[in-house]
Amino acid sequence: MLTLRTARRTGHRPPARLLVAGVIGLALLAGSCSSSASSSSAPATRAAVANPLDHAALQTTLDETAKATLTPGAVVVVRTPTDQFRATYGTTTVGGSTPVSLDDHVPIGSNTKTFTGTVILQLAQEGKLSLDDPVATYLPNVPNGQNITIEQLLDMRSGLYNYSETLALNQSLDATPSRVWDPDELLALAFAHPPYFAPGDGYHYSNTNTILLGQIAEQLDGKPLAQVFQDRLFDPLGLTATSFPPSTNTASPDPHTQGYMYGTNVSTMTTAALPADQLAAAEAGTLKPTDVTHENSSWTWAAGQAISTADDLATWVKAMNDGSLLDPEWQQRRLDSVQPIRADGTGPKYGLGVAQMGPLFGHIGELPGFNAFMGYDPATELTIVVWTNLNQSPDGNQPASRIAAALLAEITGSSAGAHDPSKGTAGTGTTTR
Repeated sequence: MLTLRTARRTGHRPPARLLVAGVIGLALLAGSCSSSASSSSAPATRAAVANPLDHAALQTTLDETAKATLTPGAVVVVRTPTDQFRATYGTTTVGGSTPVSLDDHVPIGSNTKTFTGTVILQLAQEGKLSLDDPVATYLPNVPNGQNITIEQLLDMRSGLYNYSETLALNQSLDATPSRVWDPDELLALAFAHPPYFAPGDGYHYSNTNTILLGQIAEQLDGKPLAQVFQDRLFDPLGLTATSFPPSTNTASPDPHTQGYMYGTNVSTMTTAALPADQLAAAEAGTLKPTDVTHENSSWTWAAGQAISTADDLATWVKAMNDGSLLDPEWQQRRLDSVQPIRADGTGPKYGLGVAQMGPLFGHIGELPGFNAFMGYDPATELTIVVWTNLNQSPDGNQPASRIAAALLAEITGSSAGAHDPSKGTAGTGTTTR
């Protein structure tokens, strides 16, 4: 799922998989590119994307960046008001001969958080809840829930411990990858640990927040979360290739690619990069990643269990940001909600179930075997979606985020896009798992 890499009191990095590595490869694009929809640099960016895209240059950028990250396969969709670039790289299996396809279904990890967050905002718009409501109004067993608001769950400022950072979960993911997790089991892992800080006193990416939001959505809509998403989001937008599978079987429908990872869930708790000798072996081609395609993703539930395609994600991230799903007041409130996740105010931002990476609003998702980036610039109507069937390269970077950054640099001519998003938040945390 998207995991935003966040500073942790434990000193551990959240499991690489669901971290936007949480959204956020995030420092993506924080430079000369527009940093907000209203930025004064937006006109320059608009001019840069108004003309037809250089498809050959974008294909070269995709090929070179994917190869550099040792990604087996990748899919890209770039849309502007006047053009579209849809392309693939590589194969569905390591060393295989079947090319990945634009029709392939992939787990999208923490991009699922934008589904959950949008539903909560729709419920608020309908007057069924207030963002100022205490969590305890709906879920009485949350520690300090009377002092944590719905808004603080949405913007990752509740202080609640991130269950995906627990050793117990990561050991289980390695030992019993097919285990089916219930949301209450995940919350129990989180609630066994003290909070990072008092509600509102800081930022820490935590999947615990989104699990609670999913339970609230089910309670208020009176139906399973999968049906909530189908009725409120997928059907209205015609997202026929997007689904929220049952926790008992989270496998992607056909066609789909295999998914790969280096290391283990436990090993990535302390460092995302491989040890020097393994890194050298991976780069030499003598160490291959592990096929983890069939691991059950129920441990992510409302925070990361959805499946989609590149085209559906492109449609979704635009609709999430152009007012197709919320009225103008609530849409603007969402865009205005993003705040820096770093104390010094630099780098990516996070708000009401949405991240801002440079000029792009969207999210990043990471699960064992997969990395997915989606972003949309409301000022220029530029959409970039990338997924890869490798969740992290051997050096610990997110391949989809790196490809997205390189594509943005090529499209806008800004070197800011070349900044590695997964590096930009080191020590401060933005994980998308």
